[in-house]
Amino acid sequence: MVREHTKVIQIGNKVIGGGNPILIQSMTNTKTNDVAATVAQIRRLEEAGCEIVRCTVPDMDAAKAIAQIKKEISIPLVADIHFDYKMAIAAMENGADKIRINPGNIGSRDKVAEVVRVARERNIPIRVGVNSGSLEKELVEKYHGVTAEGIVESALDKVGIIEDLGYDNLVISIKSSDVMMCVRAHEILANQTKYPLHVGITESGTVTSGNIKSAVGLGIILNQGIGDTIRVSLTGDPVEEIKSAKLILKTLGLRKGGIEVVSCPTCGRTNIDLIGLANQVENMVQGYDLDIKVAVMGCAVNGPGEAREADIGIAGGIGEGLLIKKGEIVRKVPEQELLATLKAELDAWEKTKKL
Repeated sequence: MVREHTKVIQIGNKVIGGGNPILIQSMTNTKTNDVAATVAQIRRLEEAGCEIVRCTVPDMDAAKAIAQIKKEISIPLVADIHFDYKMAIAAMENGADKIRINPGNIGSRDKVAEVVRVARERNIPIRVGVNSGSLEKELVEKYHGVTAEGIVESALDKVGIIEDLGYDNLVISIKSSDVMMCVRAHEILANQTKYPLHVGITESGTVTSGNIKSAVGLGIILNQGIGDTIRVSLTGDPVEEIKSAKLILKTLGLRKGGIEVVSCPTCGRTNIDLIGLANQVENMVQGYDLDIKVAVMGCAVNGPGEAREADIGIAGGIGEGLLIKKGEIVRKVPEQELLATLKAELDAWEKTKKL
């Protein structure tokens, strides 16, 4: 079951499944009942390219805050619920576009039925989430440990509970901090369900380790045609999750748009602060709506050749650098003017595009 054939699900003003574009999610790390802080963070996420955001709802204050938050954001809001079914109902009553629950820890079947009843009345999708860390004891025993097969069985059991209650407006999420176990679980699950899948490597770690684990895991899964929404889970500023997710999708050819920056790894020929310059360029290009490749090269020896596949680039020299277009040297520029020169070229490019 590749993404082209999964069930289409409406989440607020977004649509997933059925071959629709893979959407990028993140989760706030503010206290949800601190409306100002939560809205400020969501707006930063929106600006970075976040398309669906999840907020935790641990208590009634947080549930009530959803109504205020929704008035000030433009992307769908998912309420993350654990243990208390009343929070799920309150979140939906206050405007949540989707809820995330694990029917196994939300309470009795009657309590799950109450949640499903409200979701059906409001046509709110339910994301059924199962993590390897909370796998049921009987499944751990059955499979002699935490396994991909056990995670999938647990998820499908929970989905079955909701289906038996007559509701199928569902999204499934199965996560593990073990990258290859997570990959295997998605491969199994994709062949056993019609529902769209939210994909991520849970508890992946800090920005460095988390990016590597997520890139490997998500890369393998997405490249097989599996996955309808993604989150790169990082211990850090959630805006970094969006940057990483966009780059993963672009690298796999699953998303177009935005400037791609390529830069050389530096060597003994480098006579400028290439590391600093490359970081400045990467930050600078975030504000442009251009689907081009920009190269930042460390020397004038290989710079033009290595930047040949880029639309535009700069290469450092001794006290000066080169402006390059499609591998051809356009002109020499004083070193301290390289960044400004590149910016002026991009400004002109964007202006021409808008005409």
